[in-house]
This record gives sequence, structure tokens and C-alpha cells, in this order.
Amino acid sequence: MDRLNALMRRLPTGAVWVGGLVPFAWLVWAAFGNRLGPDPVKAIEHQLGLWSLQFLIASLCISPLRRLGLNLLRFRRALGMMAFFYAALHFMAWVVLDMGLRWAEILGDLYKRPYIILGMIGLCAMIPLALTSTDAAIRRLGALRWRRLHRLAYLAAAAAAVHFVILVKGWPAEPLLYAGGIFLLLLWRLAPRDGALTRAGQLRR
Repeated sequence: MDRLNALMRRLPTGAVWVGGLVPFAWLVWAAFGNRLGPDPVKAIEHQLGLWSLQFLIASLCISPLRRLGLNLLRFRRALGMMAFFYAALHFMAWVVLDMGLRWAEILGDLYKRPYIILGMIGLCAMIPLALTSTDAAIRRLGALRWRRLHRLAYLAAAAAAVHFVILVKGWPAEPLLYAGGIFLLLLWRLAPRDGALTRAGQLRR
């Protein structure tokens, strides 16, 4: 693990930013090359939403991996911003490409398809995270308040997972696996830490 940590320290964070944009570049290439199948708009929506969920899960895995000895903390900001980037593009693809900015139909879809509201809740939860992802924001908010605010990432992940499960009809394995992974991450987040157990024991004594 020490050797892997040393390797990760040599990897610049810019590699995550560049690597995170590779799927977007591929999607643009595929769209202009008519390589997205018979319904390219739906394919674009699906891919953008899926990549957002994957980057969000990756950012949430940083803390559990750190407890296991693998320190990837310096990459969490880039992963979180990539998750927001793809979530925002997913929303814009639905509003512009799918619905054609027809606001009456968009409002009707919100009423008829509750999973869209869940997706919007997830996106809205990510907005304050993106806005406070800088060192200046951490200094302004203070580390404690900043950490509390960034617990919204778990709300965003849960909303996105349920959005995906309801969206894909027939209960296929893929969305259930994503939902299960996020459920495990939430359980890990809610589990008491060793330090918390120690403090609780001291209070009882």
C-alpha cells in the first residue's frame, strides 16, 4: 500500500481533470459521427447521467479507501467536480435536446415522472458542493461547517441512484448494483468510528 500511495503522490491532479473529460470528448465524437444508435438524444442523456453517478461514487469512495490505507484525498475535488459537470450536462441534454426548451411539457414531465424530480434533487444538492469546492471556500466556511455542508454528496448520490433505478424499467442489474454500492457507502458513513466509540465510552464512565 505504501508503494501505491507513493505512486499516487507522483500522479498530478490534472490527470484526473483531463481523464474526466475523455468520456465527454468521446461522446461529442460519437454524436457527430452518428455512432449513438437510433435514438442519439437518449444515448447522450444516459451516458452523461451514468458518468455523473460513477464520478460521484468514486468521490465518495475516497474516505473509506483512506481508512484502508490508500490516500487519494487530493483527487476528491476533481472527482466531485466531474460528477457535477456531467450531472449538469445530463440535465441540459434533457431540457434542450430532449424537451426542446418546451417549458410546459417540462413541467408536465415533472408531474408525470417523479424520477425526474429525484434527479433534480440530486443536481440541486451538488450545486453548493461545486460552489464551495475551493480552498477559499473552506477557509471562509471553516473546516467543520464545510464538512457538514459536503455531506450533501450522500443525498445527491442517493437521489441519483433512485432516479436511475426508477428510470430503467424492468429492474435490470446495472442500476441495482449502483444503488447497492451507494447504500453500502451510506452505511459506512453512518457507522460509528473508533474515535466516536472511544468518546462515547469515556462519557459513559
